[in-house]
Amino acid sequence: MHFDPRVQRALKEAGLDADAVADASDRVAELVARDADRLREFFDGDDPYYSDMEMAHSAASRQEHASADVDLFTHGSDLRGYLSLDGWGVPVEG
Repeated sequence: MHFDPRVQRALKEAGLDADAVADASDRVAELVARDADRLREFFDGDDPYYSDMEMAHSAASRQEHASADVDLFTHGSDLRGYLSLDGWGVPVEG
């Protein structure tokens, strides 16, 4: 189950039985996995990528990155990982 106890209680109070709550939990996991796949596909190309991250030795307001790599994992409703742009990177959470 990927809902915390309060959410589970609220769903049951709204009229969902245990099977419906479990189905909703599974659906959340499916949607998170689909979002992860969409992010992987977006960063799978050969095009340059642009960011507005501040870099120590650049005065440009927009940075161009020749490569990008995204390493993601999902667990229930959690989507986490790391996006690397030419060695510079940021954590991914959502």
